[in-house]
Amino acid sequence: MGTFLRSRRETVTPSQVGLPISRRRRTPGLRRAELATISGISVDYLTRLEQGRDRHPSPQVLAALADALQLSVGERVQLRNLAKAASGADVLCPGGLPPEREVRPTIRALLDRLEPTPAVLLNRLGETLAHTSAYERFARPIGLLDGRPPSRVRFVFTDDRARAAYPDWDRIADEQVATLKAESSRNDPHLVHLIDELTITAGAPFTKRLQATPALPHRTGVERLIHPEVGQLRLAYETLDTEGQHLMIYLPADDATSAALDRLNQRQPGALRAVRG
Repeated sequence: MGTFLRSRRETVTPSQVGLPISRRRRTPGLRRAELATISGISVDYLTRLEQGRDRHPSPQVLAALADALQLSVGERVQLRNLAKAASGADVLCPGGLPPEREVRPTIRALLDRLEPTPAVLLNRLGETLAHTSAYERFARPIGLLDGRPPSRVRFVFTDDRARAAYPDWDRIADEQVATLKAESSRNDPHLVHLIDELTITAGAPFTKRLQATPALPHRTGVERLIHPEVGQLRLAYETLDTEGQHLMIYLPADDATSAALDRLNQRQPGALRAVRG
């Protein structure tokens, strides 16, 4: 971890972080004092991290360093994994019920009957557990079904495609954090594990929302999506709670979206009628 931090510090130029360039500089990278100032930690503590004398930095410290070093998502993931390995915390602390990942037969039967409507079953951590084939056809090209298990919250905060897919990304990001807060206790070790991960991999866009005044998530509304095959979609959604899980059902909010979903599902026009508020 120390070697990784030092190597990244030495590759970031002062101009990249808005610092003046002095003629007396012996290295093109940042000095420890400069990185410490930008990230809001002491030079002594940064020195201990780089020398391996401190192996337990908090997620907040790692996030501050990642922001200051302008790390990519992949580099943030690498930093988090190195920090976990350095601290020896390779396993989740016991305690707390795990997020529900089993799909009841009645829910599967309901999803079958919802075709050709896009619908997806999520657990309290935003993991995708099951979905209709119609949801697969519109969600997979966007990237929403990548990962094992696919995670809506990880996609929104750590996948570069998310900002292109969601024109209203800020509102969608607000909703993801509101849902996490509403459905899990901050003492839930599984939520803590996810928060620690996203604090490092997503940085300020996630942590600022996490620290904001809690807000209840919207259970119904309209989402705008830019689909790589059929263009803009306006989807009216309803959220149904099902004991530790929730089912999101999408319907077209206008005629253009209705026609686009029919094309994706290879259905005759009018299979999904638009729902207007």
